[in-house]
Amino acid sequence: MARLPPLTTLHALEAAVRHRSYSKAARELNLTHGAVSHQLRRLETDLGALLFRRSGNDMLPTPAAEALAEAIAQSFVDLEHALDRTRRSAASEPLVVSLAGQFATRWLAPRLPRLSAADLNVQLRVEDREADFVRDGVDVGVRLGSGVWEGVQSAEILAETLFPVCSPAFAERHGISTGEALLRVPLLQPAFGAWSDWFAAQGHPAPGLEAPRSGDLRIEDSALMLEAAVQGLGAALARSSLVEQDLRDGRLVRAAPGEVAAGVGFYVVWRADSRKLDRIAAFRAWLDAEVARTETDQ
Repeated sequence: MARLPPLTTLHALEAAVRHRSYSKAARELNLTHGAVSHQLRRLETDLGALLFRRSGNDMLPTPAAEALAEAIAQSFVDLEHALDRTRRSAASEPLVVSLAGQFATRWLAPRLPRLSAADLNVQLRVEDREADFVRDGVDVGVRLGSGVWEGVQSAEILAETLFPVCSPAFAERHGISTGEALLRVPLLQPAFGAWSDWFAAQGHPAPGLEAPRSGDLRIEDSALMLEAAVQGLGAALARSSLVEQDLRDGRLVRAAPGEVAAGVGFYVVWRADSRKLDRIAAFRAWLDAEVARTETDQ
């Protein structure tokens, strides 16, 4: 098969034939008259055919040029249709989103109606492992951590803080209103053992919390720990993003003022070479809008 001329040259021929003018073709293509003339002379050389004849100030296309320009114009139409079909097909593919389980069930779940209304065409995968963006077919993820993962870019959406919560009945039963009062009640301790850090930040050192005291309960899963707090089994040190719905619904209340940075946050992560960068940006914008909405409502 013969080598095709450059696409810019074919554009120049089609425009010059349609306008019957090199100058008008040059203006349409944002080129100089000389550039169009050079491309068409080179095309004549490559094809071994005369494409234009000068008549006064006009350049008249030959029958061969007319036929070639007609074929080029139709090819451009066919190419545009094929590109449109490809874009529509790509747009119909879902944006595959890998979500940390706690983020999905505690933060995203109440917002699912708005996510659906946003029409972002997402497929949600809830998994507590780090998805492989190459082998697992994942386009974007939401992960808990420090924001540094190999092979992906990241942007923080939620900076986590820790503060104590309990059920309203538990607070009333134990007369809790200060951090000092929490030293006298059962505590639900997360695996990362941050109660000591929280007490220290409030000026109430709490030695001995490395091991559960009588009545304390150590629960590694944050969602289960919050449910235990709802059931009145103790006060829990809650991550801010996971407890907002429970606070809003009155299932839990803040047991005492004061909070401490968790040292981790939720991040959107994606590959820089993803073919769905525009759609990832739209999903990130939706998440940012939801975070801002929450901050406004508080």
